[in-house]
Order: sequence, then C-alpha cells, then structure tokens
Amino acid sequence: MPMTHLLLDTLNVSLPVFTMVFMGILLKRLGWIDQAFINTASSLVFKVTMPALLFLSILRAEPGEDFQLGLVVYYLIISALMFVLIWAWSLYRCPRQQRGVYVQAAFRGNCGIMGLALATSMYGELGLSLGGVMAGGIIMLNLVLSAIVLAVYSPLVNSHPGAILKDVATNPLIIGIAGGLLLGWLDIGLPGWLMTSGDYLASMSLPLALICVGGSLSLAAIKQGSLLALDASLWKVVIMPLLGVLLALPLGFRGPELGILFLFLGSPTAAVAFVMARAAGANTDLTSNIIMQSTLLSLVTLTLGIFVLTLLGLI
Repeated sequence: MPMTHLLLDTLNVSLPVFTMVFMGILLKRLGWIDQAFINTASSLVFKVTMPALLFLSILRAEPGEDFQLGLVVYYLIISALMFVLIWAWSLYRCPRQQRGVYVQAAFRGNCGIMGLALATSMYGELGLSLGGVMAGGIIMLNLVLSAIVLAVYSPLVNSHPGAILKDVATNPLIIGIAGGLLLGWLDIGLPGWLMTSGDYLASMSLPLALICVGGSLSLAAIKQGSLLALDASLWKVVIMPLLGVLLALPLGFRGPELGILFLFLGSPTAAVAFVMARAAGANTDLTSNIIMQSTLLSLVTLTLGIFVLTLLGLI
C-alpha cells in the first residue's frame, strides 16, 4: 500500500473520533453547550446509553471470535504492572501530596469512551464487542487501583473493600456488560422491536460522550502547564502503549488484537480521574492539566502508532 494511502487510512480511524472531541471544545467556547448540559449528558451516557451499547454489542458477538480471553487477561495484567511501575517512579518524581493524583492520571485511560470509539472506528463490530469486554474489566481494575493509591495519600477517600465492591457492583457499564454476557450464554434473544429501540439509544453513546469529553476539557489547564503534568501525560500516551505492545509481540498478539490493545493502552487520561481526585481532596488543577495534555498528545501518538504498526504489518 502506498505511504499516502496508508496515512489517509490511519487518519480515517483517528480523526473522526478527535473531531467529535474538538466539536465539544468548540460548542463549549461558543456557549451552545454549558456545564449543566455536559453534566446531564455525561450522566445519561454513563447510566443509560453506554450500558445499552455494551449490552447489545456483547449480545450480538460471536463468542469464538470476539471474546479473546488471553488478550483481556494480558491487558489487565499489563495495566496493573504499569500502575506499580508508575507508582514506583512517582516516589522519585513527585512531592508526596501529589503522588496519588499523578499515579491515577498517568495510568487510568479513557478506555470506555476514547478507546472504545477508536476500536469501533478501526474494527467495527469486533472492536465494539471485544473492546466492551476489555472496558468492563479495566473499569473494575481502575476503580480498585485508583481507590488504593488515592487513599494512601489522602485521608478523605473511603477505600474500604466493601465500598469498592459496591461501586463495581452498581456501575451501570458493568451491569450492561454482565447482562449481555448472561443473555448470550443462555442463548436468550430479544424481540426485534426491542433490539431496534436499543440501537437507537445506543447510537447516541459515542458521539455524545466524545462531545462531553471535549466540553469538559479546560484550555486554561494548558496555559498552567507543568513539567509534572507533561511527565504523567507521556506515561499515559507514550510509555504505556509502547511497553504494552513490545511485551505483547513475543506472546503472539497480532492483527485486531494488537490494534485494540494499543488503542486502549494509548487512550488519554479518563475524565473520571478528576472526579475521584476532587473527592479525595487532592490536586484537581494537576489532574485537569494531565487530562488536557494527554488528550491533545494522544491525537498525535495514537495516529502515529496506528500508522507504524500498520506499516510494519503487525495490525
């Protein structure tokens, strides 16, 4: 494939997703959407439309093709190892009061929205169904690991195992994924009219979620940029996907599996990191800065990564 065609194909994956993010920034700047809309829409996505999207995609998935257990397990293991590595680095790099924020923001990617949107853009239904399973696993892992690291450096966080378990059990995304897996395992179908209505609902998820991501970004955070925020952002969008892919190659991951893994590991910092930092009484300015920087950097790193991996014939 000519280099220019390959580059255009790569941009066709990343630009539609990031265009929606920048649309959110523009709409917020124009005053056509405000923080109240973003809060309401984000809640709707989290509680209703995204669970519906994950539920239907998993219900329709072909178990043999779409549920690569080895990939899911590897993704969770490498994410946990990166969490430990970043925490160890923070002992050298960060003042104690900023370590919880730094570690959480440096490892916690926006997989449920950005990663899933990019995987769907690149691989269609396979990216959506396999990405949905991976998103469900990483959501649970992130809740536990974030609660632990924030609790160590903040007296305000409730890190009791019962509280974490309740958060996981009542998470709408987890419920949607579990429901799809259960009905698929039991081979229970839904009426056509209900599936169609569900599709209408689910189709709003990714566009609305990406607009909310853009609207939530603070341009002022870039102006207040710090080397610490840049350091955490580079961990998130450069070091994590690079190490994750390099370690995955000897294990035989190739094609869509490797592509989806790269997109999930390279997703920018999740906006929910800000919410948890605020609840912990931690440095929310640093968190906002990392979210903004990692999102802008990921436009380049994800596009470049897809291009290189495709050029090498690995995905």
